[in-house]
Amino acid sequence: MTGSKPRYQRYARFNAPMHVRQHFLHVHIDKSMLEKMPVKRRAIQIAKGDTVKVMSGAKRGATGKVVGVSLRSGRIFIDSIKKKNSKGKEFSIGVSSSNVYITDLNLSDKRRATALKMKQAPKEKPAEEKRQEAGKAANEAV
Repeated sequence: MTGSKPRYQRYARFNAPMHVRQHFLHVHIDKSMLEKMPVKRRAIQIAKGDTVKVMSGAKRGATGKVVGVSLRSGRIFIDSIKKKNSKGKEFSIGVSSSNVYITDLNLSDKRRATALKMKQAPKEKPAEEKRQEAGKAANEAV
């Protein structure tokens, strides 16, 4: 039984299973993007490929794409925020989900696009298909 005291809340968060930890990684949405969305939610779950902006902390103002999300640590890894180790190898630094907001969504996943009731990003067609469609359109016009 979890109480309202901070120690119980910390204990519950620390020992939460992975399917519950997903809910800890919901991130606020940019106001301009929120107006375009038909869904009236303040925050949605972050996903790989989303573009985010850091709002607080040492890296405030940095923007970049999400490279990875760790449910275990509750951190988001952004491509523009990196650090070098003693051998010179670069690695991504984890940022808390409460310190960022989403500026652009990755809607390549059909399930996510339908859940958010947004139009899916159109996929690029190969050059051959474009030529065939142009040929069909020309034939129909004649």
